[in-house]
Amino acid sequence: MKKTGSILLALALIVAVLVGCGGSGSSAAPASSAAPAPSAAGSLTALTVGASSTPHAEILEQVKGALADEGYDLKIVVYDDYVLPNTALEDGELDANFFQHTPYLNSFNASNGTHLVSAALIHYEPFGLYGKDIATIANVPDGATIIIPADDSNETRALLLLQQEGLIVLPADASAEKGVTTLDVTDNKGYNIVPVQADTVPAQLNNANPGTLAVVNGNYALQAGLKVSEALAIEDASGDAAQTYANIIAVREADLGSEKTQALVKALQTDAVRTYIEDTYNGAVVAIF
Repeated sequence: MKKTGSILLALALIVAVLVGCGGSGSSAAPASSAAPAPSAAGSLTALTVGASSTPHAEILEQVKGALADEGYDLKIVVYDDYVLPNTALEDGELDANFFQHTPYLNSFNASNGTHLVSAALIHYEPFGLYGKDIATIANVPDGATIIIPADDSNETRALLLLQQEGLIVLPADASAEKGVTTLDVTDNKGYNIVPVQADTVPAQLNNANPGTLAVVNGNYALQAGLKVSEALAIEDASGDAAQTYANIIAVREADLGSEKTQALVKALQTDAVRTYIEDTYNGAVVAIF
């Protein structure tokens, strides 16, 4: 009897071990379940976010530890354009992305039939007006070329900055909400306004003739080594520009209230992230939470 009992006990222990190994990670928890905790083996649930390299991916790097504490392994996928991060998010390759503002997102949804929404405002990147061998706007030569980003909302933003500085005139009802293009300019004051792909603006300015101006997106200015302190002008943040053009965490509409989304937003909207932004970007990026 003792021998038989020992054999049965050994078999029971073997079965228990096999069940424990086979059950680990065999199914994913639904989005509505509680936030996943590390398993017995210490594994984390992947949270994949697409981002521009600067400053978005850099900011995300700062919250990897906080998200790990909540049971998530933050995986950052860096993109160098403004289209692929949204198509990848819509297609389910990403859980979220971090590179754009709401006007651009709305325009993208309208043009592409996507269903992406803003989950949170994170920071604001003032657009800057930079010049090639120009010290002040007063020194801009007649007939100068002004390079601006060509995509929908960023073109609007650039043109509003040019009007702010008296370089062009737009219709009286021009606004970020309505949007404007170079076709809406009522007086270009003799300047040659050239819309180009946003990520090429810094390089085109660098290769341009002296006297050329360019309006540069904040993240592309950072990547190119352009300093806000050296800009001829920046957007006036005293109005609603900061809210309108705040960079957002975007997710699929169905995932707006998911545990993953809530964890990501919570990790980003902290004093530690605010301090990192202030200390790192010297005014080129401004926290808005």
